[in-house]
Amino acid sequence: MIDLETQAKEAIAELFATGKVKPGSVVVIGCSTSEIAGKHIGKGSVPEIAASIVSVLMEEVAANGCYLAAQCCEHLNRALVVEESTAEKFGFEEVCVRPRPKAGGSFATAVYESMEHPVVVEHVKAKAGLDIGNTMIGMHMCDVAVPLRLEHNKIGEATVNAAFSRPKLIGGVRADYPD
Repeated sequence: MIDLETQAKEAIAELFATGKVKPGSVVVIGCSTSEIAGKHIGKGSVPEIAASIVSVLMEEVAANGCYLAAQCCEHLNRALVVEESTAEKFGFEEVCVRPRPKAGGSFATAVYESMEHPVVVEHVKAKAGLDIGNTMIGMHMCDVAVPLRLEHNKIGEATVNAAFSRPKLIGGVRADYPD
């Protein structure tokens, strides 16, 4: 049997190892448990899959000194679950909703249930992200998101994409850019 926990840990660890993610950064994770199970996104939510990978993803984000933002599904306009302290630190505006498997997604629901003081916010500007099952996390990335090709690019049947961001290059041909 496929070990989803191991696959999730390898993917998120690779993001941190190669994605230039600094401590203190917001990291967005979108996850379709339907896709992990080999079904079409949004058509076969599996709470048990979410429960099996949430802790390893949350642990890895925390171990790297970062803040998790778990993206909900399209039925909640891709809002995000964060710790209340994260929302306060970054000035994210809280909205009034609680994710469920069929409205928010199994992953966001599992994160909500695993956090100490979860809240839902509409927008973040994450410095890095992991997209499990083509959930379209790009709307929550900082400008100039750089795709990261992962060696560990599958969790179950879901394709895993990743990105990190870099500052905008401004100033044109006369400008000098540090490494």
